[in-house]
Parts: sequence; C-alpha cells; structure tokens
Amino acid sequence: MAAMSGKIVQNVFIAQFYQQNRQFGTQYQRDSCAPYMRTLPHLNGGKLARTGISSMQVRDLSKYQSGFVNLLTVNCNASSATTVPSLDKVDFLKLQNGSDIRGVAVAGVEGEPVSLTEPVTEAIAAAFAAWLLDKKKADTSRQLRVSIGHDSRISAQLLQDAVSRGIASAGLDVVQYGLASTPAMFNSTLTKDDAFLCPVDGAIMITASHLPYNRNGFKFFTNAGGLGKTDIKDILERAANIYSIFLAEGYSVKKASASLKKVDYMSVYTSDLVKAVRKAAGNIEKPLDGFHIIVDAGNGAGGFFAAKVLEHLGAITAGSQFLEPDGMFPNHIPNPEDKAAMKAITQAVLDNKADLGIIFDTDVDRSAAVDSTGRELNRNRLIALMSAIVLEEHPGTTIVTDSVTSDGLTSFIEKKLGGKHHRFKRGYKNVIDEAIRLNSVGKESHLAIETSGHGALKENHWLDDGAYLMVKLLNKLASARASGRGDGSKVLTDLVDSLEEPAFAVELRLKINQSHPDLKGGSFRDYGEVVLKHLDNHIASDPKLQKAPVNYEGVRVSGYGGWFLLRLSLHDPVLPLNIETPSHEDAVKLGLEVAAAVKEFQALDTSALDKFVQP
Repeated sequence: MAAMSGKIVQNVFIAQFYQQNRQFGTQYQRDSCAPYMRTLPHLNGGKLARTGISSMQVRDLSKYQSGFVNLLTVNCNASSATTVPSLDKVDFLKLQNGSDIRGVAVAGVEGEPVSLTEPVTEAIAAAFAAWLLDKKKADTSRQLRVSIGHDSRISAQLLQDAVSRGIASAGLDVVQYGLASTPAMFNSTLTKDDAFLCPVDGAIMITASHLPYNRNGFKFFTNAGGLGKTDIKDILERAANIYSIFLAEGYSVKKASASLKKVDYMSVYTSDLVKAVRKAAGNIEKPLDGFHIIVDAGNGAGGFFAAKVLEHLGAITAGSQFLEPDGMFPNHIPNPEDKAAMKAITQAVLDNKADLGIIFDTDVDRSAAVDSTGRELNRNRLIALMSAIVLEEHPGTTIVTDSVTSDGLTSFIEKKLGGKHHRFKRGYKNVIDEAIRLNSVGKESHLAIETSGHGALKENHWLDDGAYLMVKLLNKLASARASGRGDGSKVLTDLVDSLEEPAFAVELRLKINQSHPDLKGGSFRDYGEVVLKHLDNHIASDPKLQKAPVNYEGVRVSGYGGWFLLRLSLHDPVLPLNIETPSHEDAVKLGLEVAAAVKEFQALDTSALDKFVQP
C-alpha cells in the first residue's frame, strides 16, 4: 500500500484540491476530477483521527486551540487508486427526496445498502460547487465560499469531510460549522460579518431530519433560499457525470495542498434569536426572567436553545432533556409529530411544573410546544397559534398551509381571526413557494406552515426555522409580561381556545405494489392518479358527499359531518387517507365510501382501510 506523509502547520485541516481550477463550470474536466482523496484524517473530539490510511507521519500536532476560526494546512504525497461501485444517473436520481438529497450512510440494517458513500458524497458536493459557480459566474472578482454544517447523526463527520473535499476540489473556500441547525446554514448566506466569514455564497446542511440513525442527506442553500426540485435534479445529474470519471480512472489519492476554516457560526445565529425576543419585549435584558421553560432536543442539534437562548433571556431551564447530541437517538425520535416524542416533552412539563415545553426535530427546522397544563401545541393547534400571532401583526393576511389541515382550522382563521386560509399541497417547499407566489401576484401572505411543524415567515426570509417559530411564542410571552400579564403560557393557550377540533382523526396508508401486473410497466404515480380520478368520479355521483370547491392535491370530500382526503405521497408508492369526523362511526362511513370506490384496483393494498371499516 502506498504510504502518505504529511506536515502539520496548524491544527485543523481539510484538503482543498486544485486551487487554481477556479473555472469549475458545467464541463467538469478530467483533470479537475482526478485529485479526490479517498481517506483523509479528520477531527474527532479535537484529535486527529485516521480513516483507512495505511501510514501517516504527523509531527508537531498541538492541542486543539479555541477560537472561532482555526486554520491548518496539510501537504500530502500519495499515489493510490480504489475501485468504486458502478453507479449511473438513475442511481443518483434515486437519492432525490423532493428538494433534499437522502440516502443510507451507515451499514448494518438489513435490506438497506449504503448509498451515500464517500465517493458519492464527494461527487455530489463537487456538483453543487459546479452548480454554484454557474449561478455566480457574473461575480469573478473573488473566490466563492461554502459553509458546511451537520446534525448529530453518527455519519456526520465522515460525510462532512467528504463534502469538504468535494467543494474544495472546485477551488472554493470551505468553512465548517460542525454541529449546526438547518436554519443557521441558510442564515449564513445572509449574515454580513467578515469576522465570521459571512456571508457565504452557498451552504450545505448534512441531515436526514427525523429518519433513523443509518440515514443521512443534504440540504442546499444560497441567499435566495433553499434549492428546489429542479436544482437538486441538476446537481445529481452533474454528480453522476463526475462519478463516471471515478469509474474510469479509479477513486484516487494524489498530491494535494489543503486549507480549511472552522467557524462557530451558531453563536451568531443564537445571538440573533436572543436579540429578537429582547426587542419584542421593549429591549428588556431578561424578558423571560422567572419563566420555567423546558427544551427537549431529542438528542438532535437543538440542545443549544436551552443554554444559548432561553437562559440568556432569564428563563429557568431545569428539567430540559435529551440536549446532548447522540445520533443513535436513544430516547425518542426527534420529531414533533411523533406521539412518543410529544408524550416525553408533555410529561417533562408536568413533572417539573414548567410554564412551557419546546421540542425540536433533529435539525431544528421543525418544532412544537406544550403549555403548562400539558396541552400539545402542534399540528393544527400550532398553525392556529401562529396564525393568531401573525394576524395580530398583519390583519387580513393569507395563511398558506398544507393539504391535511382541518376544516376547523379554516373556520378559525377566517371567521375568528379575519384572515384567509389558503390550503395548498403537502411538502414544506411547496407551501413556502406558494406563499412567495401569492405575494408576487399581489395577495399578501406572511405565514406558510405545515402540520409537520415546518413554518416560515415572510419577516424571516421565508425560512422554515423551528427555533424562530418558538421565538415568536416567546415574544408573545415576553410582551405579555411587559404589559403586566402574569399567567404564563395561558396567554398562548387563550389564543387558540376557540379552535374547533375533530373528535376523531385518523391517517391510513394505502400502499401501491409496484411489481403488480396492474401497473402494466407504468409508474406508481401514474397508477395512483388513475385511482384518484376513479374516486373523483365515484364521489360526483353520491349526493351524500361534496367535493371541496377549491383543492390542489388529491381528492378532498366533505360528508357525515367531517371530511377525508386521499392523495399521492410526495415520494413513496403510497396513497395516504386522512379522515376527520365528529365520531369514529362517521369516520367509518367515509372509509366505506373510499373502500367501495377503490376496491377494483388490485395493485392497491387496502388492508389498513379494510381493517378500519370492519364492524
């Protein structure tokens, strides 16, 4: 095996390949793909770790120095080539998950082979660099800069190193943030502070949200916001082309000169959150003094919120739980929609007699809350609460939500609050983009929010930021306290007291068997559309049922005092069926209507629905 030698100048490092290759555009040339290093040492707990290197002499390694920027240069001489698995464009496109990239990063789960390998990751990062250079080609006066952050997943360090190598190979500067939140990564493209190397030109968050420990993925940002589906497809196609060169030449380690900067950007991001609450309370230094607020981070990246935000504002955070990052997620899934997660934060609030509980998902772009009585403020309730706050500030504005919100929420927004409810499609990017579109055609909207806990405000650059949503709640608490009100989170609960909620709600998932002959070689999406069209025709002939007059996704129908929605999943071969009614009996009646309409579709697994409607 080839030996590697290195000279450590300072004590943080990453490779930056072919610095002179600034013009890394759509034509990714052979000579700019070759110098990818398969295994580079990386930092682990402040020490230099080895990953698959046969030998490396390291001299004068000093202890990890504190400070927000550390720089290390490594000069390596090596010659090796590694065979990489054969993958094509189709394989890369399978990694697309709407406006994100997702895959398996850790081996060990049966039936889930690793798809986000180091070579695949480097190719994706290099493709993003190429895409970014194309977008920024008018600005050639300076070198572009990309920030990289990650959540608590166990594959985070390996992928961060691979992403850094891919970005650096294009001649772009790399700035690592380490443990970070998705909203902070977008903010880094907007912050203007040379001391923290901001603004960056692009940002990459390494995360797979609430998915299991073996998964990971990437979210991409510029100062225009998160990349859309078309951009992700473009990047994956470029990545496939780059990877094809790995196949032709081998995934090789060659001479490289490298530099990396590490920045504590989370201190900037949290400082901005603190300033927002203080401003809302009339610039009081400790506007939450005496409030007892508990945080449950689910061992994701959101643990910072207790010490770096709440305590700076004067709040008591005793009883906060699962703040330590642990990518195995040993306590519960970090997901505000998960029943076990919500039960955990609710119990913590009640046990500690806290005023409020706050829970985040893994990368902090989603959140929910619990009031002092243990009442959950998530899904429709969180949307209602945020709508009440936003409509106080912007009377009459339009609230854009996803398709599975309740009829009671519509009534609350329009009749109680005097706003407009624009029920759109599932998918946080769909909801956000629709709000932006409405504003562009003169229909004012200040809030786009999903039942999942993704929420974005116009005042916050349309970024879905779970921490910022919670700041809006804290603003309400602080301003109420400043005006003399002293009943804690009741100020929040009172805002949604008149929200009508269904007595019964259920979601059933009807899976499409993609190998069934009924598909006749077509896609599950085509088959699903046929099912929906047939249901639509069936409903039209039933006088007991009424189709929603305005609907953007699936088939939404009212009847028996409630409603149902059957739609196609955004990414999976599944038709989710949501039903909300005054009683279980009424829900069964709606379920029977759906069952009767779809019974002839043999590729559709209706077992969940059949079980539900059985007497």
